[in-house]
Amino acid sequence: MASYGIALVLLVNSSGAVLLQHRDEHAPVSPNQWSLPGGHIEPGETPEEAARRELLEETGLTVGELHSIWTGPRPYEEGFPHTVTVHAFCGTTDAGQEDVVLGEGREMVFVPRDEVLDRELAVSSALVLPLHLEAT
Repeated sequence: MASYGIALVLLVNSSGAVLLQHRDEHAPVSPNQWSLPGGHIEPGETPEEAARRELLEETGLTVGELHSIWTGPRPYEEGFPHTVTVHAFCGTTDAGQEDVVLGEGREMVFVPRDEVLDRELAVSSALVLPLHLEAT
């Protein structure tokens, strides 16, 4: 079973809303669930470089400073190999919904802070989001 890393970006806009991707039914992982933008770390990339690349590919957005907020194993999920290391970063943006370009998934939206945990979240996002919400 292969071991690999993924990088996620918890992007917060000026109103405190968090950018979430609604994954489509074809997603190989967490289909039809909500997740933070992100994906595989490619060979030769640092986790932060992967986070920036994935954010650009999936949303059309760039971000200034990124802070590492959590690194650890992907939570166990029935039928999924749990040899994945998750690297989660947090950044802020002045971008609004009109600036987001959907590069992957069903939709990519800024969700108001008080509604984030009301969504059916992918397991990694369900772990990372409460850490951010409790810390801010």
